[in-house]
Amino acid sequence: MDSKVKIIPLGGVRENGKNMYAVEINDGIYILDCGLKYPENELLGIDIVIPDFSYLEENRDKIVGVFLTHGHADAIGALPYFLSQFNVPVFGSKMTIELAKINVAGSEEIDDFDDFHVVSDRSEIDFDDVKVTFFKTTHSIPGSLGIAIRTSLGAIVYTGDFKFDQTAKPIYATNYSEFTKLGDKGVLALLSDSSNAENPLPSASEIKIADYIYSTFNDHPGRIIVASVASNIIRMQQVFDAAAKSGRRVYLTGHDLERIVNTAMKFSMLTLPKEDLLIKNLEELKKIDKKNVVIIQTGRMGEPIKALQRMANNEQGDINIEPNDLVFITTTPSTAMETTVAKTRDMIYRADAEVKMIADEMNSSGDASQADLQLLLNLLHPKFLIPVQGEYRLLSAHARLAKQLGYTDDKIKIPSKGDIISLTEDEMWIGDSLDIADTMIDGSGVGDIGNIVLRDRKVLSEDGIFVAVVTIDRKKKRIVSTPKLTSRGFVYVKANKDLMSDAAQIIEKTVLNNLDNKEFDWGNLKQDVRESLSDFLYKQTRRRPVILPVIMEVNQHHKKNTKKKKPAASKKQGN
Repeated sequence: MDSKVKIIPLGGVRENGKNMYAVEINDGIYILDCGLKYPENELLGIDIVIPDFSYLEENRDKIVGVFLTHGHADAIGALPYFLSQFNVPVFGSKMTIELAKINVAGSEEIDDFDDFHVVSDRSEIDFDDVKVTFFKTTHSIPGSLGIAIRTSLGAIVYTGDFKFDQTAKPIYATNYSEFTKLGDKGVLALLSDSSNAENPLPSASEIKIADYIYSTFNDHPGRIIVASVASNIIRMQQVFDAAAKSGRRVYLTGHDLERIVNTAMKFSMLTLPKEDLLIKNLEELKKIDKKNVVIIQTGRMGEPIKALQRMANNEQGDINIEPNDLVFITTTPSTAMETTVAKTRDMIYRADAEVKMIADEMNSSGDASQADLQLLLNLLHPKFLIPVQGEYRLLSAHARLAKQLGYTDDKIKIPSKGDIISLTEDEMWIGDSLDIADTMIDGSGVGDIGNIVLRDRKVLSEDGIFVAVVTIDRKKKRIVSTPKLTSRGFVYVKANKDLMSDAAQIIEKTVLNNLDNKEFDWGNLKQDVRESLSDFLYKQTRRRPVILPVIMEVNQHHKKNTKKKKPAASKKQGN
C-alpha cells in the first residue's frame, strides 16, 4: 500500500531563518528542524520570532519526533518553546544535541526534559511504515546532518544548511557516496537549502578563509575584536589557530560563548593549539599588551552586530571599542541586515577604530552556491524539488537552476508558510493552506504580541502619544478644571502653545456635548474625544499620534459625618 505524503512548511520559506517543516506520512508527523529568526527592523521591540505551532497542537498525537540537522539558532532556537507544549523525542548528532540541551536548559518550564537521542550518519530509525536515515553534510558547525525519510513512494530528503568543500576536514566532510546511494534508491522530493542560491561564485574553501584570518591577525599592530556567531565552530577554530600562530591570546565574552566552546572542546570538535591560549578573566586581560589580544564577541544569543553597536557606544560594560582597534566581522549577514551592518560600521569608525569583513573579500558563506545546488540535484535525481530556507527571490533562483537541468514547472513548487503540499508517485500539488502566523517573543511573553500591538508600537515610534486628562462633575454637567495635555514624541509643548490651547478647547466642547446627552456613556465620551482630537491634530500637523483620553469624575455630594470631614472622593474612569 502506497503512503500518503504531505509536506507543510511551518517556517523557513519566503523568509530568513525559522526553519521548520512538518512531513506527514500516513498517521505520523515528522518535524524537521525547529528554528527561530531574529526580527527585522519593522518588528519593534521583538526579541525573536518562532514558528506557529497551531496545526501541531491540533494534531499533537500524530507527532513522531523532532529531527535536527545542525546546532545553529535557525534550526534549534525554537526548541524550548516547542518542548514546553509537546513532549516528543528529539533526534540529532552528538554536537547538535549538546547545543540543543544548552538551549533548553535556560527554560525553567522544561529543565527536566531529557528525551534526546544521539544519531549519526550510520543510524537508521525504524517506525511502522517509515525509516529515517541521516547523511553527513558540510557546514560551519560539526555534526551537520541531512535527513532522509524513506517511504514506499521514495525518500523525502531535507538537506538543512550545507555546502560542498573538497578541502573540508574529516569532521566537516560530506559523505558523497551516501548521496549517490540515496539517488539510486529513489528520491521522491528534495527540500533543499536556498540561502545562497543567487550566488554564482563558488564558496571559498575553509583553507583559504583560515589563511585570510591569519594574515589579518599578523598584519594588524593593535587589538583585534572578532565578531562571530557563537555556534560557528569552524570559525572559532580558525580564530584560535590564527591567534596562536600570530602570538596572540584569546578572550571569550559571554557565558553562552564559553559554554559552546567548552562543549565543542569536550567532544574534540574544537581544539586549543596551545594550552594558555584562552585568557581566564578581565584582570588577566588588562595585564596583556593589546597587540597580543584577540577578543571574540558574539553578543546575546549569538548576535554579534548589535553587540558591536553597544561596544562602539561604550555601553557594553568592561570591554568597548577603543582607538586603533580592528573590528573583524567574520559572520556573513543576510540581505535584510545590510542597513544595520552599514550603520554599525559607521559607529565603529566614529569610535576611531577600523573595520574589516570577510564577506567583503571572499565568498565565505556556509551555504550551497549555484554549482553546489545543481550538483546535488544531479547526485540525488529527485522527482520533485521544493526549494526552502530563504526569501522568495532565493527560492525562485533555486527553481531556475533546476530548470536549467531539465526540471519543469510541475516538478517544482515554491511554497508559502502553511501550504499543504501533497505527493503521489507521479504528482505534486498544493491543495489547502493553513492560516500560519509568526509567533513573536518579547521578553517573557510568548505570542502575546500581535499585529495590533505592533501597529501601535509603529505609530508610537513615528507620531508619538498625546494624553488628555479631564475632570468632570457629571451631575452638574460641567468640567471641573481645564484639560491637562501631555505630549511625548508628537510635538514640543512649549513651542506649540496655540496648538495645545486649541486642542483643549476642542476637548472641552466634546466633553460638554456628551454631558448634555441624556444617554451618557463613558465609552462614547472617550471615543468622541479620540476622534475629534485626531481630526484636529491631523489637520494641523499631518500626524496621527496615539491619543489616550483619561476622564476623571468628581463627586461633591457626601453624607455628613460629624466625627471627621472626609475629602471629596474621585474615581478614574479607565483609559
